[in-house]
Amino acid sequence: MTIRLYDTSARQIRDFAPLTPGCVSIYLCGATVQAAPHIGHIRSGLNFDIMRRWFAYRGYDVTFIRNVTDIDDKIIRKAADQNRPWWSIGYENERAFNDAYDALGCLPPTYEPRATGHITEMVEMMRGLIERGHAYEADGNVYFDVRSLPGYLSLSNQDLDDLRQPDEGASGKRDPRDFAMWKSAKPGEPSWEAPWGRGRPGWHLECSAMAHKYLGEEFDIHGGGIDLIFPHHENEIAQAKGFGDAFARYWVHNAWVTMSGEKMSKSLGNSVLVSEMVKQWRPVVLRYYLGTPHYRSTIEYSEEALREAESAYARIEGFVQRVTELAGQAVEPAAEVPPAFAEAMDDDLGVPQALAIVHTTVRQGNSALAADDKDAAVARLAEVRAMLGVLGLDPLAPHWAGEQEQGEDLRHVVDSLVRLVLDQREAARARKDWSTADAIRDQLGQSGLVIEDGPQGPRWSLGSR
Repeated sequence: MTIRLYDTSARQIRDFAPLTPGCVSIYLCGATVQAAPHIGHIRSGLNFDIMRRWFAYRGYDVTFIRNVTDIDDKIIRKAADQNRPWWSIGYENERAFNDAYDALGCLPPTYEPRATGHITEMVEMMRGLIERGHAYEADGNVYFDVRSLPGYLSLSNQDLDDLRQPDEGASGKRDPRDFAMWKSAKPGEPSWEAPWGRGRPGWHLECSAMAHKYLGEEFDIHGGGIDLIFPHHENEIAQAKGFGDAFARYWVHNAWVTMSGEKMSKSLGNSVLVSEMVKQWRPVVLRYYLGTPHYRSTIEYSEEALREAESAYARIEGFVQRVTELAGQAVEPAAEVPPAFAEAMDDDLGVPQALAIVHTTVRQGNSALAADDKDAAVARLAEVRAMLGVLGLDPLAPHWAGEQEQGEDLRHVVDSLVRLVLDQREAARARKDWSTADAIRDQLGQSGLVIEDGPQGPRWSLGSR
């Protein structure tokens, strides 16, 4: 089946047809590194990590670019407020983003260019836009003339007559709707040399120039959060097309993580930092929570939802562990995922439907375990591992090995303590003291442990908190 994606520019799901057969090129707007990331920032990275993994599974050679915006108004303001160099703010938070991506199991990008490393490419693009009549210089600033390009605002589906560009505090615009590509130097602010005088690039220009540098005049997919559709992505398109590039063939946008119905944002004071979240929750649980809803659906943050994710992943993990113990060795992932899983993923990355296949397969595997059918249980585990590998959630994958080893150390301690209690329960059952046996089981259940009686005796697993 052909992979199909919702294309924001077409406002419909389209069959994916690559520019180059067997290859896919993806540009994702990455971090603006004025602050450490909250889980809303990282959702985009997770969603496109799953997209990348699925394309790779389908046999594509993937080139994945995720940029770093290390200079913009917010970074400059924060540096002034903290009396620190602007580059130290950017570098500190760039590392925090990379730590967060790594903690949640995101594969590293093919290239991760910084904006400040591509001033030359930006100057070249501005020079070309001025020559083509799409841009002009005024008071040391360079602006894009939005009326010069037919089709401007087609991505966001706005009317030019009603357009209000964000206030950029710059002077010399011919039309208030024009946007800045180059901002003239101000005292105390970072600046670079350009034909129009010292200054710094505008946010939109950075991505147009870097996409051109690493992916060429045309590429397959441009991604980012829905909040970037306007003005950022709209203005990227204007610059690229004005320069002569065909630019992105598909536009894919992920939805927000919200709190109390509002977009998670530092300015609203409702953000949840990844660095703090991983102290309270296992990173693999955070990945499950953020990565398994459909990428176009809003996630409303709540601890209850996180506990549900923790419980759901524990059921998967428990099955993987039980079958691995039964097999006596690691069970390799199946060569192919089940057809229903593949169908769901091909259909606009339908992760919720694909995850339902994972849980159905786990239930089938548990039934096989109950029936003492080792071969069927092992076969189901191979399928489960193949599916979890695509989602970046395989508990036996090398990335999660350290987390598992730490968990195993604690599990051995807990197992010894629980065994003492279970021995007391077995003694009560042997003397037909059913009320005591049931009371012990209930007390363990209240502690978050699930007790299952099987042919080899009772075993325990973690339930919900």
